[in-house]
Amino acid sequence: MRVALFFLVLLGMTSWGAQKPNIVVIVADDLGYGDLSCYGAKDLKSPHLDSLMASGLRFTNFYANCPVCSPTRAALLSGKYQELVGVPGVIRTHPENNWGHLSPSATLLPQALKKEGYRTAAIGKWHLGLDEKAHPNTRGFDHFHGFLGDMMDDYYKHRRHGQHYMRLNQEKVDPEGHATDVFTNWTIDYLASEAKQNSEKPFFLYLAYNAPHTPIQPPKDWLEKVKAREEGIDEKRARLVALIEHMDDGIGKLIASLKENGQWENTLLFFVSDNGGQTNVGGNCGNLRGGKQDMYEGGIRVPACAVWPGIIKPASTGFTAVTMDIFSTAVEAAGGKNPEGLDGQSFLPLLKTGMQVARERDLFFTRREGNLRYMGEVSWAMKRGNWKLVKNSPMGPWELFDLEKDPLETTDLSERQAPVFRDLATAMRAHIQRGGAIPWQKPD
Repeated sequence: MRVALFFLVLLGMTSWGAQKPNIVVIVADDLGYGDLSCYGAKDLKSPHLDSLMASGLRFTNFYANCPVCSPTRAALLSGKYQELVGVPGVIRTHPENNWGHLSPSATLLPQALKKEGYRTAAIGKWHLGLDEKAHPNTRGFDHFHGFLGDMMDDYYKHRRHGQHYMRLNQEKVDPEGHATDVFTNWTIDYLASEAKQNSEKPFFLYLAYNAPHTPIQPPKDWLEKVKAREEGIDEKRARLVALIEHMDDGIGKLIASLKENGQWENTLLFFVSDNGGQTNVGGNCGNLRGGKQDMYEGGIRVPACAVWPGIIKPASTGFTAVTMDIFSTAVEAAGGKNPEGLDGQSFLPLLKTGMQVARERDLFFTRREGNLRYMGEVSWAMKRGNWKLVKNSPMGPWELFDLEKDPLETTDLSERQAPVFRDLATAMRAHIQRGGAIPWQKPD
C-alpha cells in the first residue's frame, strides 16, 4: 500500500511539479532582423538579449506569420494561420479600418495550458480586440496587466486616440512612467507573486512589449547615452537604438528576477519579434529586402530564440520555424496533447536534442489592409523549401524567388521557372480559398 502511494505521489509530481516547466513567451514589437548586436548591429548594444540567445538556441531562419502586428499575435496564441481564426489584418479601434475579429471558438495557448495545470498571465500589449469576448481574461489568462489596444500614441501617457486601455484584469489602471518600464515592473511583480505562492503548479507568462514600435520615444537618458557612444549617429537611428537598448535592459531585469526567485532553472523561454523592423523610422532588417509591412524577407524574418536551462544546448540553427509553431511546442513541453487542426508544428525535438528532421510543408503569409490605398485587399507570400512566391502589394505582380541562390530577392523567376510558379500558385490559391471561408468581421 505504501509503495503504491509512493508511486502515486511521484506521478503527481511528474504531472504538476518540476517536470512541467514554467513557460515564458516574450514578444518585441517591430524589432528588425538586424536590430540586435548578436544579429549584426554595429551601433547597438543588446547585452541581455545577446546573453539570452547565447545560452539557448538562436534561430537564423525564424519567420513571423505576418509583417504586421495583430495577425502574428493571433497565430502565436492559436497555433493556426491568422486568417483561420479571423485575424487576417490589424485589429484597430476604428471599425472602418479594422480588419480582424478573433474567433470566439479558437482555442488559445493559455486555455490549452490551463488543462495541464498551468496558471496563466498576459502582461503588456494585447491588440487582439477590445470587447468582452476578446478580453485576455475571457480567452484563458487568469491574470492580465496591460494595454488592450494597439499602439500607444505616447509611451508615457499610455493612450490611443485619447482612449484609456490600460487594465488590471477588467479594471482601468493609470500607471506612471515609460511603458517599457511599466511592463517590466509588472512582470517582475507577477514573478515575485508566483514565487511567494510556492505552488506546485507551473505558470505560463505571455509578455508583449510595445517597444520598439512607433512613436520612437526612448527615455531621455538612454538617448543621451547612445549619442555619446555612437559618434555621428543619425538622430532617427539614435532614437530607435535607445528604445531597443532600454527594452533590452528591462528583459535583463526580468531574467534576473527569474533567477533570484529560483524559477529560472525550470523555465522554457521563447523570445521573438512580431514582424520585421520599420525601416522609415530607423529599423535595421540586416541585409534582407524590405521591412515591416513587406512580404519580402525583411518584413517576416525575425530574431528569435528558445532557452531552457539544462535542456537546450547553446547553439545557432538554420531550422525554419514560424510564430504559430510556438503553440504546439509549448503544449508538448508541458506534457499536453495539442488540439486537432493546428497549422503550427512542434519543434520540441530540436530544442531537446539539437536535431529535428524538417517536415516538408508549405508556409503561407497573409496580410489584409485597409485605408484608402489598400481598401481591404490582401498581400500574400508562400514558401516551399527554397522557393518563395510573393505578392508584396495588392496592386503589385506575383513574383517568384529562389532564396538559396537569391537571398536578397532581386530576380523574379516567375516566367523563367513557369512550372514551379504554377505549382506554388496552385497551392497558394487553395490556401486563399481556405482562409476566405472564415469570417473576420464581428457579427451584428
